[in-house]
Amino acid sequence: MKGFVPTPVSIVDLMVTKLFKEKIPQKDDNLLDPGCGTGAFIDGIIRWCTLHSQELPNIIGIESDPRHIPEARRKFQDYPSIEIRNEDFLTNIHGKFDYIIGNPPYVSITKLTEIEKNQYRKLFQTASGRFDLYMLFFEQGLRCLEKEGRLVFITPEKYLYVQTARKLRFLLGRFFLKEIHLLPEQTFGDLTTYPTITTVLNVPPKEPTDLMFRDGSLRHLMLPREGSSFLPSMNGTSDKKPGYYELRDVCIRVSCGVATGADSVFIKPSREIDPCLAQFAFPTIAGRQLSIDSPLLHSEDSIIVPYSRDGKILPEKKLGCLGDYLSHFGNYNKLLKRTCVSRKPWYAFHENPPLNHILRPKIICKDITIRPYFWIDHTGEFVPRHSVYYIVPKNEEDLESLCTYLNSEEARSWLEGHCQRAANGFIRLQSNVLKHLPIPRSAFEHSNKRSENHESGIQNENPLMAIVKV
Repeated sequence: MKGFVPTPVSIVDLMVTKLFKEKIPQKDDNLLDPGCGTGAFIDGIIRWCTLHSQELPNIIGIESDPRHIPEARRKFQDYPSIEIRNEDFLTNIHGKFDYIIGNPPYVSITKLTEIEKNQYRKLFQTASGRFDLYMLFFEQGLRCLEKEGRLVFITPEKYLYVQTARKLRFLLGRFFLKEIHLLPEQTFGDLTTYPTITTVLNVPPKEPTDLMFRDGSLRHLMLPREGSSFLPSMNGTSDKKPGYYELRDVCIRVSCGVATGADSVFIKPSREIDPCLAQFAFPTIAGRQLSIDSPLLHSEDSIIVPYSRDGKILPEKKLGCLGDYLSHFGNYNKLLKRTCVSRKPWYAFHENPPLNHILRPKIICKDITIRPYFWIDHTGEFVPRHSVYYIVPKNEEDLESLCTYLNSEEARSWLEGHCQRAANGFIRLQSNVLKHLPIPRSAFEHSNKRSENHESGIQNENPLMAIVKV
């Protein structure tokens, strides 16, 4: 099984206790361990039943990796109520179960083959966007859950708030989300996943969810059931504020920087750029080059761009010396190894850069940071790398006021309450979160005046009407 990670015994026992809390298993009950590996959770169930003098329920362990099957079958050969199957949990029908417990594999879409991606997209609602296998395990588990049944999974916490998991949150909204227990990030040693134990009951959702936070505090909350992020409810913040825009309302673009797919070819120290290539080069900056200690942007690197300033890729016959550079043996081989060449010219970036937006005065920020901070690119000449987000206001006059607000304590608090967690206490900014950042109307003197003039009949374009969605 891709993404298999052994579960610590202490966590297994904790999860089994949650599984049987308020509902002791009976001999005729059916229990499923999908992706059972060598049987860690089945061992935990045996321990619990022995400790509480209970007979084992009927247990089925499913494992797709044949390497784990012999050990699991050998371990439980003396238990007639335990069956180990060498099957794929995601592609087979398994019936209904009173209990389901497991540690689904953590495998991102980038680790799947095209055949697997297409197969899963046909089978699962949650296989959308940049999905992870554990989301599909959740959906399949909910399908297999008997009425009034209980499911306990340990997964990364990301499903609580990332846009990719919106459909999973919607599905969970049809069930009673009994408990969300946020575990210490060191639970799996050096593997930082921000693990979370989720307990789901197949009954109508009519009670608050118990949330156990990493600081030991406990809260009872009614979480949204339409698929939106759980973070605002968990952090006690509101998404809707009277007298506020959203960032996307006042910007042409809020987006991640350029992904070339071959930085070693396209990114060079500026001093090493051949004079012939200077016409294709722009100063570029990566997240690691941004420091809160330095309010000014500075970079000694340049990005070589095979696109015109309107974002259109240059015809190969017009590349000139750039074509010679890119077709050099070492560079050419690196470019051909990229997955994007199957659908784009061999010298194209992995993602087409919207230079008509990028090459404007803008605000930029790091994608992963301990504390959100924003800088202004007054010249508009910097091309941000993929580890940088850029924000282009509809009115250049709003750059200063917008950046000032983005660096305010109010904005920082909102971002810290809504953004995805990264390792070591860092947070991960994302465009879909940034776009919804509340911005006070009072911060936009120029935008407000233009809006008032338009409403008064003066022929000025209202900069807050057309929202360009990225």
